[in-house]
Amino acid sequence: MNLELALPILIPLISGAVSVALWRSVRYQRILAVVATALLLAASVWLLRSTVDQGFLVMEMGSWPAPFSIVFVSDILSAIMIVLTGIIGLAIAIYSLASTPSGHEKFGYYPLMHLLLAGVSGSFLTGDIFNLFVWFEVMLLASFALLTLGGERAQMEGAIKYVTLNLFSSAIFLSAVGLLYGTVGTLNMADIAQKVASLEDAGMVTVVSMMFMVSFGIKAAAFPLFFWLPASYHTPQVAVSALFAGLLTKVGVYALYRVFTLIFTQDVEYTHTILLWAAALTMLTGVLGAAAQFEFRRILSFHIVSQIGYMILGLALFTPLAIIGGVFYIMHHIIVKTNLFLVSGITYRLLGSYELQDLGGVYKERPMLALLFLIPALSLAGIPPLSGFFAKFVVIRAGLEAEAYVITGIALLVGLLTLYSMIKIWAEVFWKETPEHTKSLSLLKGDMKKSHAWAYYVPVVGLAACTLYIGLNGQPIYELAEMAADQLMNPELYIEAVLGGAQQ
Repeated sequence: MNLELALPILIPLISGAVSVALWRSVRYQRILAVVATALLLAASVWLLRSTVDQGFLVMEMGSWPAPFSIVFVSDILSAIMIVLTGIIGLAIAIYSLASTPSGHEKFGYYPLMHLLLAGVSGSFLTGDIFNLFVWFEVMLLASFALLTLGGERAQMEGAIKYVTLNLFSSAIFLSAVGLLYGTVGTLNMADIAQKVASLEDAGMVTVVSMMFMVSFGIKAAAFPLFFWLPASYHTPQVAVSALFAGLLTKVGVYALYRVFTLIFTQDVEYTHTILLWAAALTMLTGVLGAAAQFEFRRILSFHIVSQIGYMILGLALFTPLAIIGGVFYIMHHIIVKTNLFLVSGITYRLLGSYELQDLGGVYKERPMLALLFLIPALSLAGIPPLSGFFAKFVVIRAGLEAEAYVITGIALLVGLLTLYSMIKIWAEVFWKETPEHTKSLSLLKGDMKKSHAWAYYVPVVGLAACTLYIGLNGQPIYELAEMAADQLMNPELYIEAVLGGAQQ
């Protein structure tokens, strides 16, 4: 048994169960949340090191050989995503000590957070297409409950849109799994890839691939069914918003990368051309939506959509360099976007609002916080030498090499408009004077814990340090993305690792 492969799922599952057992002791739930997410991060680093050394790790459940058993598989991409899950989980656990109201903590906040992390980890590691659906539903259950904690009107409105579109996505996903199983007679993704390649009815496979594209596209918040995200991500507590922003849509992106490099590669000219234009429209609609907003978290929510477009663009171009750029972009974006949401929570703590018209004066009063905003904001816009510059550079260079000049031009334009949005936030929140009607507001809203004020800054500083590290020492990160891309572009390596002697 590969223990390092099981731990990223077992740790949050067990922690969630223990957290439920500690229902009446919020203090111990907080301690457990930090300890468990720190263990998750340590286990994820172990997993990545083992995967880099061995190439693939495979665990077969119940001692049944693949493809008959449910398998968990770690390749470089999976291991990278698990490490990012550990980083974000620990950052959110620490931030939650200060930002989460006591009422939320008493009604299951920490158990739900652990359950969500388990769902995310399971999605990244499963090698079974139906099991991927199961882990998606675990995430949906936990995320819906977190989204509605507090029961405010705005939260409920956002939650209805969120759950409706995601249930629609799940229905399409399950239907596609059924059709795929009826066609190839297996649910193991490596076995599916092997059998799909030998099918004569390519038309049926393309139809099923479109169903997966729509389902995963909804979960990734890609054009045109992305509107559930900006309608919901700004409504819950900021720690929940940051957790969602960092991880949830990236599970959809990961699923697209997995199935459209491993399984559905028989009609690349058709499927990946659709992905290419979906990427362009996702970038454009997201960034234009952000430009029209004047609420801190809504701007950031629309930029999640626009940045998803860059990730899909890397997959759609389907060249080794483009895949490298897409994987690099995922790593950069998860860190940066989570951090921006956490910074928005600190400004809310100081000034009591997310509306730009109510904010101001933060640079004068908190220059260090202003710097901590600039690092992820300029990185998101792609300013050198930060991580976002190198991520965008690789994707855009891949687009030029593939002679996709229109799409590349759109990607450059979106980068400029992203900079515009970040400048707007800087000017309104940090640079201008604090409005008179805001100065009377309390510096501590609600029942946030004053004694844990340090917990706001520790994760923000840590994530900013990660962004600087990726930007200033990008070579090892690029090499890691290159290793992941090499495996994705050679699916026979995955098939061999999972099936071994079971190949036909």
